[in-house]
Amino acid sequence: MRKLLIIGIVFLFGNTVLSFASTVDTLQIPSTAMGKTYKAAVVLPNSYAKGKAVYPVLYLLHGAYGHFADWLSNTPNKNTVKDLADQYNIIIVMPEGETFSFYLDSPVNKSSQFETYITSEVIQKIDKTYRTVNDKKGRVIAGLSMGGHGALSLSAKHPELFCAAGSMSGAVDMGIMLEREPNDQVIKLMQPIFGDQSCKPDLYVQNAVMGMVDKIKANKLALIIDCGVDDFLIESNRELHRRLVYGKVSHDYIERPGAHTWEYWENALPYQVLFFSKVLKSNGVLIN
Repeated sequence: MRKLLIIGIVFLFGNTVLSFASTVDTLQIPSTAMGKTYKAAVVLPNSYAKGKAVYPVLYLLHGAYGHFADWLSNTPNKNTVKDLADQYNIIIVMPEGETFSFYLDSPVNKSSQFETYITSEVIQKIDKTYRTVNDKKGRVIAGLSMGGHGALSLSAKHPELFCAAGSMSGAVDMGIMLEREPNDQVIKLMQPIFGDQSCKPDLYVQNAVMGMVDKIKANKLALIIDCGVDDFLIESNRELHRRLVYGKVSHDYIERPGAHTWEYWENALPYQVLFFSKVLKSNGVLIN
């Protein structure tokens, strides 16, 4: 009898904890631009169901070879993103970016229009579906590797949508792929974006975050950039940092031990969300 009572208490306690935990929605988001529908993972903080408040949103982008659920399934601690949503009372949206889109609009391929998808279709769907701060003052964006490029690039091109952006191990110089991997493999991967011109290094330079310093400076968005000292992308991140410093662009830049790994990104994400929380609080949209 006593054992049954203990089991019952544990069961009730467990249900109580679960009822106040963050929830994860898988949302179907159609793309008129690409003529297809993609999934996005949406983490709602535990406080969302308790009231009618509107919430700031973090758009969290995945890296190359990945998909929308990566941030929920690949971190060593599978609750990392959910815990951060609860801790800061923020909605975290993880949209699809395909394996090698770089979150660009392809000039040659109508089925690869991920800049338009994220900035127009995904944000619009999220704002219509959830109680969000439907304004740039409550919207931030971050990502890892290819997603780091995407976060910095999309925020640079669309400052009307975001108040802050962050990059973790960002592929800020797309041309580095030509040095790291066989050219024929890179060309094959980038053909959905650049088509037959994928062999031309100039295209990588033209579309890299590295060349957007003037645009970033003009936008005056809050920026945080970090990279592990053992990451193969460390030198390009250092170069971007140097250019931002030379251009007198305010930003946080962090190097810490680590490589291009999920262990590193799991450690990096809380620092980025803390940075964003300060920006959102100063904008008066963070829920206490």
